[in-house]
Amino acid sequence: MMTYYILIGAIALVSWIVSSRLKSKFNHYSKVHLRNGMSGAEIAEKMLSDHGIRDVKVVSTAGMLTDHYNPKNKTVNLSEGVYHQRNAAAAAVAAHECGHAVQHAQAYEWLTMRSKLVPVVSVTSGMSMWVVFGGLLLGAAAGVGFGFYIAVAGLIMMGLATLFSFITLPVEYDASNRALAWLKNKNIVSQEEYKGSQDALKWAARTYLVAAIGALATLVYWGLQVFGGRD
Repeated sequence: MMTYYILIGAIALVSWIVSSRLKSKFNHYSKVHLRNGMSGAEIAEKMLSDHGIRDVKVVSTAGMLTDHYNPKNKTVNLSEGVYHQRNAAAAAVAAHECGHAVQHAQAYEWLTMRSKLVPVVSVTSGMSMWVVFGGLLLGAAAGVGFGFYIAVAGLIMMGLATLFSFITLPVEYDASNRALAWLKNKNIVSQEEYKGSQDALKWAARTYLVAAIGALATLVYWGLQVFGGRD
């Protein structure tokens, strides 16, 4: 188990570093005010309009960095700061979330795959480790018996969550690419503002990358425990 604690500790440390860096970048680029004076909400509405999307609403949501696109009710949810502010960070986040709306409208295959996994992963991800651990307690490491099958079921659940994390990567990177291309092609931001938006989105994407690597590392570790590779 010591190996597992070291692994989790290392992943948590890297995740904290990336998350802290993202917040730092967001705060920095929040001070780079847009020359056009547009708010995050106005940028989101324009991007949707430019892509011919009329059935998606832009709304404000509480919290910081709580921005997301909800495909169920077709809303681009922008945190209060992004919704109202007029800076490079707000422009980047607003355009990125609209990138997801464009993906949805164009039936982007990776987004479709992720959406199909959401109902399953939302139920299984929280219990997968407990199922694996329960199987190990029942003797799964011996490779036989009821405990082994329970542990394998837990690994399958964990595997689905890991798959979800990796499918999320192209979805997030593509949304950022769409956002940056639109910001540049429509001259929404200046060159300096564009660089700020690009840098902010780069660090946001890294949070998903760390999460995916962490999920894979956890899956491999527990897989080794179930199939005999114990400490």
